[in-house]
Amino acid sequence: MDRFLVIGERIHCISPVIRQAIADRNPAPILQRAKEQLDAGAVYLDLNIGPAERDGEEVMAWAVQLLQNEFDNVPICLDTANKKAIEAGIRVYNRSKGKPIINSADAGPRLGLLEVAAANDAMAIALCAKDGIPSDVEERITYCTEMLEKAMILGIDPMDLLFDPLFLVIKGMQEKAPEVLETIRQITEMGLRTNAGLSNVSNGAPKHVRPIIDATYCAMAMQCGLTAAIVNPCDHRLMETIKTCDMIKGNMLYADSYLEL
Repeated sequence: MDRFLVIGERIHCISPVIRQAIADRNPAPILQRAKEQLDAGAVYLDLNIGPAERDGEEVMAWAVQLLQNEFDNVPICLDTANKKAIEAGIRVYNRSKGKPIINSADAGPRLGLLEVAAANDAMAIALCAKDGIPSDVEERITYCTEMLEKAMILGIDPMDLLFDPLFLVIKGMQEKAPEVLETIRQITEMGLRTNAGLSNVSNGAPKHVRPIIDATYCAMAMQCGLTAAIVNPCDHRLMETIKTCDMIKGNMLYADSYLEL
């Protein structure tokens, strides 16, 4: 089995430092965040430039080349709602270390991003939602099935899709947490791969509690079959948990030094 896919979340325009670096085309803060995440165990880097309606194409192409030139063609998750920006990033992307991941299509207005994935032999995160938060497991599975059918018509390999059941905040939506885990289990039983925006789970919780919630929920999700997540790889507790789950599930061989891998 493949090891859990860690996608680093920390190059995100919501961060004032990263937002300013993008605006100034200043490489230093972006490269620093990238290095920290790769050193901590990230395999992919999520590059979130936000809506980027004005200059998204130029920004995405610049940032993709910046990261791949500095870090030996590190694979990247292209994160924006701007379709043209995603296409611009793919045009300059070097896939020698892994296909680009488009973040993200859904069953509603962003369904067309599956066409971009098909046209460019890219992977895609497929959010199990259409208009707002799904009401239950059945609705999530309905959207999953709709996107799977669309992708197969387009010729996309189902293994190039990472279905995201939409992780929700525990603080205020606690009753929804078991539904998300059950959705992961059902999608896994369909033979499909899954992804999550893990940090959503602990949003709003006290700072000292967040790593505990994230690590525990990640372990429970991995037991249900979760195969990838967009996470903060600099969270030491979380990375230890992911490695230990990988070892227990047989995705890696045990050695006394397995935490050092």
